[in-house]
Order: sequence, then structure tokens, then C-alpha cells
Amino acid sequence: MRVVIAGGHGQIAMQLERLLAARGDDAVGIVRNPDHVTDLEQVGAKAVVLDLERSSVDDLVPVLSGADAVVFAAGAGPGSGSARKDTVDRDAAVLLADGAQAAGVRRYVMVSAIRADEGDPDSDEVFQVYLRAKGAADAYVREQDLDWTVVRPGRLTDEPGTGQVRLGPDVEYGEVPRADVAATLLGVLDDPATAGKQFNLVGGGTPVATALTDV
Repeated sequence: MRVVIAGGHGQIAMQLERLLAARGDDAVGIVRNPDHVTDLEQVGAKAVVLDLERSSVDDLVPVLSGADAVVFAAGAGPGSGSARKDTVDRDAAVLLADGAQAAGVRRYVMVSAIRADEGDPDSDEVFQVYLRAKGAADAYVREQDLDWTVVRPGRLTDEPGTGQVRLGPDVEYGEVPRADVAATLLGVLDDPATAGKQFNLVGGGTPVATALTDV
């Protein structure tokens, strides 16, 4: 399986790339900074240098052509301002969806946020802008002719993964290790039945594969 991951140098993305490469899949990470190429190669992934904030669908098509799936794991990051929440968390996700369709890639997995539909429409506070951007990106992806899955993790931690989670559209806010998010994304990529589903993800007591079957 060839999987192209936007935001390929992010912590979740690199853990997913490592999981894919370890079992012989072809993981390709899109990175903005050429200095990050070596980091991806060290986990067994290939890197493509492309700035999604300054790219077009035509730029993306050669990167995505031949892929079995794309994963949007990019983010402007906690230190960025409101403008980049829109240009990365929203617009880059939209661009990846458009690029996937143009390249004939049907499978699209979105890494979103558990409260993405709760952004205050009247607030200029950066976190509220972020939530609105994620919610808008999710809505756009759901409207496309794609086999999409929207995964909405809770507060991310660097604790060791347990391989056990809670999934569902009504799961309440909580913490989840990044390692378990990566494991869940891998399970989503392996399970066609998750297409067309959106669910929250927090730490729990159910093995990932079982939780995905029940979601």
C-alpha cells in the first residue's frame, strides 16, 4: 500500500510512517522544510518537499498519483497565528482533497480535532479560529466524492501507546497518546468499512481493531 501523508514531519505522521514502513508499505511524507527529509528517511519513509500553503492541485497530482490513500496530518502548530490556522488546517486539507480527486485517489483520512464543530463563530481567539478551520475542512472533505474517514483525537500526549482506545461520534473529550492515534490511523487505512465515518478518539480499554469494528 502506498500512503501519502501531508504534514509528514509531524509527530503522529512520523509514527504512522514508521508503522507503515515496518510492515513493508510505501510511506511518503509531504514536508515543507528540506531539512526534515533525513528524519523521514530514518523511519523508513520517503519525503517529498512541497509547501502546501504555496502549491496548487497541479503541483500535488504527481505526488499523489498511484497512491492507495492520502492522510491529512498537517497542522500550523501551537505557536502559529490565526492566519495559518486557515491556510494550513483548513486550506491545505481542502487542497489535498482536491488533489486526491484529480489524481484518482479515493481514500482520504483526515486527522481532525475532537471539538472541531464547537468553534465560537464570533471569537478571534486563536484556538477558536483553529476549531473553526478544522470544522470547515472536515465539512469540505465529507462533501467530496471520496472514501473519507474523519478521525477526531482528544488532547494529544506523549505517553507510551497502549493499543487501546475509545472511539465513537459521541465519545467525550479526553487524552490520547499520539502513538495510539497513529495505530488507529493504520487500522483505518486497513479497514474499508471505516469509509464514510467520523468519530472521536480518546484513550480507553478497547483494542484498536475491535474499536474500529464497533464504531
